[in-house]
Amino acid sequence: MRDGFGRTIDYLRVSVTDRCNFRCHYCMPEQQRFLPRRELLDYSEIALIAERFMDHGVRRIRLTGGEPLVRRDIGVLIAHLGKYVTSGRLEELTLTTNGSLLADHAQMLAKANVHRINVSLDSLDSDRFASISRGGRLKEVLAGISAAKAVGIAIRINMVALRDINQMDLLPVAQYCAENDFDLALIETMPLGEGVSGRQNDYIALDEFVSPLREIAKFIPLAHRTSGPARYWQVEPLGLRLGMITPLSQNFCDNCNRLRLTTDGKIFMCLGSNLNVDLRQAIREGGVGEVDRLLETALRLKPERHDFENQLNDSTSRLSRHMNATGG
Repeated sequence: MRDGFGRTIDYLRVSVTDRCNFRCHYCMPEQQRFLPRRELLDYSEIALIAERFMDHGVRRIRLTGGEPLVRRDIGVLIAHLGKYVTSGRLEELTLTTNGSLLADHAQMLAKANVHRINVSLDSLDSDRFASISRGGRLKEVLAGISAAKAVGIAIRINMVALRDINQMDLLPVAQYCAENDFDLALIETMPLGEGVSGRQNDYIALDEFVSPLREIAKFIPLAHRTSGPARYWQVEPLGLRLGMITPLSQNFCDNCNRLRLTTDGKIFMCLGSNLNVDLRQAIREGGVGEVDRLLETALRLKPERHDFENQLNDSTSRLSRHMNATGG
């Protein structure tokens, strides 16, 4: 699949739920309303849509949320999609998680051909972690990460950069990742969602955020790439592979290769845009042919780039949709 700007689209992010057992303050308000369950795609509908995407050239699928592991019987969907890794229709099935439920699901993920996951971890200080996540327990997350590592799942730690909140945590998290042979990805906070305060105060460009690490280590550019937008460096002598995701300070939209399926069946062509097509209605009323037609429409409507830079500084232009509603 190619969009209107000639970019190859081979990556689909699937939000299986907008619900989460954390309330990370950069993601959603503390008091958050979630979609009624009747509005969610069921697993057979998600699978059918995923299969249509595969037939159109998608080779990588990432399951997200909210927190994907809170959805009941999620292993049913993961096992179904994992079969396509075995058959070769998919190159990769991955997952983004907050890690709190990983200890109970690591074996299931490994058996279902989920060979790599991203785990959000914004601090190794238990009090600061609880504050950022509004109640998350660091001990549970670390236990989940250990369980996933024990069954052979490769792990990348995702850390959102927050000015004056977790800058002091970069070096401990980097050391933890290096010691455990985990990749580390740093992510600039993005201006998404009503009721999420402190956007301008919390934002820090990654070049500034990593300055303490640059003072003690050398950054060597790497050609390594995953499905997403991270640009990677080898950090020595730490022995760390570091990814940086810079939607505001260093725009990467020229190489965008992805679409997002929300838990209620909408395809969003860009995280920073409200443009979408409704596949839930198509699949329930129009069948496979209508789904295929809307996929073509989505490709035509995909914008050239997001507008996060302006949205950060102008609150009136920000999208009301929270990150958990679209999928991380």
